Amino acid sequence: MKILFFTLSILFVNIAISQTHQITKHNGEQLDVNFIKLENDLVYYTLNGSAEEHKISKYAVSKITNKQSNQTQKVSDKVIVDSKSDYKFVTVLSQEKTIGLKQAANFSGVSTKTKGEPPIANQNHTAMRIKTQSASKGYPFVSIVQKADGKYEAVAYAY
Repeated sequence: MKILFFTLSILFVNIAISQTHQITKHNGEQLDVNFIKLENDLVYYTLNGSAEEHKISKYAVSKITNKQSNQTQKVSDKVIVDSKSDYKFVTVLSQEKTIGLKQAANFSGVSTKTKGEPPIANQNHTAMRIKTQSASKGYPFVSIVQKADGKYEAVAYAY
């Protein structure tokens, strides 16, 4: 009887900790994981045999498939930027939301300052210039870090 209970408990524990979802990234990579949640533009998951929580940007993930029910949830569309005129498709992300994206290039320069305009307008002009520069090189995501001396540093990301 003890052997029967032991065998059944091992069977159920194995099913409970097995990987239940598959994350498909936009670059074609597939990860077998235990999906936890999608929150604040981040996908949270754990790997098999680990309780450590990992996260990845939702912009890097195409879909999440539940292996048991074969149900698929679309997470994000792939953004394709071909030319300078596609600057409106470039997304400005905070540094923490770039997990899972590949760092492609660095840009730096001086922030735009126009006399008589409020600081937010100057930030918008600078962001527009960075997005245009990123789009001309084909990078759909960019992270901008403003520096105190009026300069900026931007990092472009791709899939």
